[in-house]
Amino acid sequence: QRRRLIQELGEQRIPYLSPTDPGYQDLWDSSYAGLALRQSGTLPDGLHEKVQSALITLQRRGCLLRDLVRVRDRDVFTAVSRALVGQPGYTYRYLDTRLFTIPWHCEGEEGQKDEKEKHCCDSDLRDAWLLEKQQEEEEEEDSASLVQFNVTLINYMDPTAMTQLKEEPYYGMGKMAVGWHHDENLVPLSPVAVYSYSCPAEPKNEGEGSKALGRACKIILSQSRLKVAWDIHTPGLALPLQSGDCYYMTDDLNRTHQHCVLAGDTARFSSTHRVVQCCTGTLDYIQKRCSEALENLHTNTEKNTKSLSSLLPSTLQCIEDIHNEVEFEWLRQYWFQGRRYARFCSWWTKPMEQMEKDWKEMERMVRVME
Repeated sequence: QRRRLIQELGEQRIPYLSPTDPGYQDLWDSSYAGLALRQSGTLPDGLHEKVQSALITLQRRGCLLRDLVRVRDRDVFTAVSRALVGQPGYTYRYLDTRLFTIPWHCEGEEGQKDEKEKHCCDSDLRDAWLLEKQQEEEEEEDSASLVQFNVTLINYMDPTAMTQLKEEPYYGMGKMAVGWHHDENLVPLSPVAVYSYSCPAEPKNEGEGSKALGRACKIILSQSRLKVAWDIHTPGLALPLQSGDCYYMTDDLNRTHQHCVLAGDTARFSSTHRVVQCCTGTLDYIQKRCSEALENLHTNTEKNTKSLSSLLPSTLQCIEDIHNEVEFEWLRQYWFQGRRYARFCSWWTKPMEQMEKDWKEMERMVRVME
């Protein structure tokens, strides 16, 4: 469909409107009513400094990593570096890749400890996760949402370090950091809140820090483009973002529209707050599935043998389905990509080790079936 649309357009570009164009607000009100912008100056005093400090801490500590995702039957690395922060035990799945949350901590919480009484992450990172939680609560209050955000996807893009970025194909807007897409795996009609932070230019001399920060906050780093999905008649809407701005996608905007992010020319963070579908994407869910499968394994302690309690075809099929789900949806995803975050936070280490043990028990059950 995308290729056919490009062929039909040829050299013609779909029109779009910017804030200086006549009819911009009318277009916003009529075709993009679910989009809202909160400018940086309206956020609480002190929030910018705290959140931006947390984002820089995560980037300097190497916590933001590129993901290997599946796009059009090809495995590619994302141009953007990411980390998922959120409710302990939650995951977020997109483009055939499962991200495992680095759990945000509540104020006064010591965090999970291992057998040697070590925290799951050090104090600097715990503080950073806490600030992300506080920002999530601020965004949640502002969005007037009836549901709570449960994860925050933090993105970092530096166009000077990005190679082979694709051109925006429909409007001719230049290089894209993130191509056209809907945000996946979200609760229907749930809002998405995004905080944008443009990194300040490095000061050349001492004493120029505040001046450089002022310039960075006033420039447009990148613009989020929203368009009606595959509608070549409705003009696109260009939303310039200054550092510290927030925008919200509410109602069914994410379902009916697509958005992309231009690369711009300055490094930028975005802190994206979401309500992900969690019915099959939490540690609690998959642990219960493991227990369900292992209930059919009977161990004779006297003879040290194992057997199946039930040989009903429906029971055996259920066990095999759980066996595959544990392996392909959790273990392979974690050991390939999720384990990278263990050096920052060890929260997932023990649960995944136990899940691997459960998987081995299921392997024995398969042999018994055979």
